[in-house]
Amino acid sequence: MSAPTHTGAEPAPDLRATAPGYRPRRTLPLRVEAARQLRRRRTLVMGGILAALPFILVTAFAIGGTPSGRDGRITLIDTATASGANFAATALFVSAGFLLVVPVALFCGDTVASEASWSSLRYLLAAPVPRARLLWSKLAVALGLSAAAIVLLPLVALAVGTAAYGWGPLEIPTGGSLGAGEAVPRLAIAVTFVFVSQLVTAGLAFWLSTKTDAPLGAVGGAVGLTIVGNVLDAITALGDWRDALPAHWQFAWADALQPHLEWSGMAQGAGVSVGYALVLMALAFRGFEKKDIVS
Repeated sequence: MSAPTHTGAEPAPDLRATAPGYRPRRTLPLRVEAARQLRRRRTLVMGGILAALPFILVTAFAIGGTPSGRDGRITLIDTATASGANFAATALFVSAGFLLVVPVALFCGDTVASEASWSSLRYLLAAPVPRARLLWSKLAVALGLSAAAIVLLPLVALAVGTAAYGWGPLEIPTGGSLGAGEAVPRLAIAVTFVFVSQLVTAGLAFWLSTKTDAPLGAVGGAVGLTIVGNVLDAITALGDWRDALPAHWQFAWADALQPHLEWSGMAQGAGVSVGYALVLMALAFRGFEKKDIVS
């Protein structure tokens, strides 16, 4: 007697669903993925660079004397040595435009593409890890590392600046000051906005990571397009069109360091960045779900 054959009248059984103990939501736990990423050399190197920057700035100010802005403009750099809070704000000011873009692009662009470059992506999916679960786990860890990188710099800068220049109020370049107790929550708001503003870079890098097997291509593409956005924002002839560029709002966090906290600029900037990020991440999930995995 021949074995019964499967006909088109009944769907083929899902062997994963019938396997004893198989739970899709328990595959690739966040703690496992986080431990893997934390041990990687690029994570340690990037953390070292960000932690070293405040020490480099202190040394530069000690060698170069009183800091000052360029072209006669009054900026946070003019008050960098006034207190630890001022030094932390200055470190954020000099790094938010480009330096903090790099770890976000690195952590989010290296997610799926690195697995493909190691030829381990198909084995992860054959484990089996559902594709959506794989992306969610990697995206959550990448965003967590990005947030940690953005917090690390001003946190170390606050400690280093306090040791070098003392604990005191945050002097505002245009006049006035914030008490030391009020300055820390304001700096926290500024750092939170910087992270939210970088979500568009995270979404772009993550989407590119699902489209290529070259991690450097995803990371470089995200950084390059972010630079293009900065260039376009510098073209004043675009007028109100620049409001649709995430780069146009990247320094809106400075409104948190004013005597009267102003939310409008940060709200607009957060809305633009989150909107772009959600679209890019949705494209990443949709494209990866139908992608042929050969790596």
